[in-house]
Amino acid sequence: MLDFAGTVFNFRDAGGVATTDGAAVRSGLLYRSDALCDLAESDRAAYAALGIRTVIDLRKQVELDRYGRAPQWSCERWHNVPLNNPMWRHEDYSPADGVAAFLTERYHEAAVHAAADIATAVRILADPDCGPAVVHCWGGRDRTGVVVALVLALCGVADADIAADYHRTEQGTARFLAWRDRHRPGKLPLEPYLASTPAEAMLVFLADLRRLHGSIEAYLLSSGLTSAEITALRTRLRTAA
Repeated sequence: MLDFAGTVFNFRDAGGVATTDGAAVRSGLLYRSDALCDLAESDRAAYAALGIRTVIDLRKQVELDRYGRAPQWSCERWHNVPLNNPMWRHEDYSPADGVAAFLTERYHEAAVHAAADIATAVRILADPDCGPAVVHCWGGRDRTGVVVALVLALCGVADADIAADYHRTEQGTARFLAWRDRHRPGKLPLEPYLASTPAEAMLVFLADLRRLHGSIEAYLLSSGLTSAEITALRTRLRTAA
């Protein structure tokens, strides 16, 4: 996790992880984060050192209208790719079934309803001129988690390593809650499905997606991505095996 003075708690490099064929995902090219709208001016130098050229914001327009976008200085190219996934309903959560089951179902909803949006985000990352990029939503966990997981899967990262990266979001959540306790005391606890990102949720989601579509690549091809774009993504993000 990278530390920023503003209220950004879940910013980290998604690269630097090995693939199953002996290659690796390059460090410094794909970052993931919670919302960047609160990057502080005092963060500017540390952020600039990362060389980020592209920001992909997965939030809906209502979120942009309420909270704003990343600062102009945060990138050369800013893309809003709102995922058209259904709004979550608390009544769909069953304590008996648990958090992982609830989240897996929500991610499948996104995979169905936001398939074209997910493909658009991956297409931007495949662009040879994309440069170092950061993908974010509000908390950097669910929408961001799905997009980054699929990118890592296309690059050949094992599901267990993808799920471990996803699970690390709990560290960002803990940092946010510590900040909230200091600056906004008295807030109610987060719902269980907002407070944790169990690795099981991502493992089951990826396994189910392969069972339904044959492979992650097949799912993204059916969502509008092309074989050439998948090849370009791998060329840009992977080291040689």
